[in-house]
Amino acid sequence: MSEETSTQKEWAAPEGSWASSPGNRRSMLGNRNRDTKPELLLRRLVHASGLRYRVAAKPLADMRRTADLVFRPTRVAVFVDGCFWHGCPEHFVPPKTNPGYWREKIGRNVQRDRDTDARLAEEGWLVLRFWEHQEPAECAEEVRSAVSARKRKLLGL
Repeated sequence: MSEETSTQKEWAAPEGSWASSPGNRRSMLGNRNRDTKPELLLRRLVHASGLRYRVAAKPLADMRRTADLVFRPTRVAVFVDGCFWHGCPEHFVPPKTNPGYWREKIGRNVQRDRDTDARLAEEGWLVLRFWEHQEPAECAEEVRSAVSARKRKLLGL
């Protein structure tokens, strides 16, 4: 028996972990929570349009959650949601392994997203949410348009 095979047979998930295998755990640890390809594409286009923003910043100081792009002066928070992690109605496919865990996990993510939207709206923020599969140029134009409109409003134009 090879060393790798014996390691896999002896492997046990760490305390409190839901990982079903060492490969699964390795894969999940490798998932990014910022600087994803869709986020980088959007940032590049928004930056090219002349707008400047904070990356992975808290819109509200007392909020633990971060937005992907934050335009503080105009109070615009932009989120690029992954289809799997945020339960995209078009692309989400529940995993066959441990479906109960994933249904609850994704459900909590969606609830947290709605709570974040509501809390930011209460504080006067505009929340823009995009799915990772949306066309980056269209998303960037929506961001540019929203930030420009709010800037004009702030300046009284």
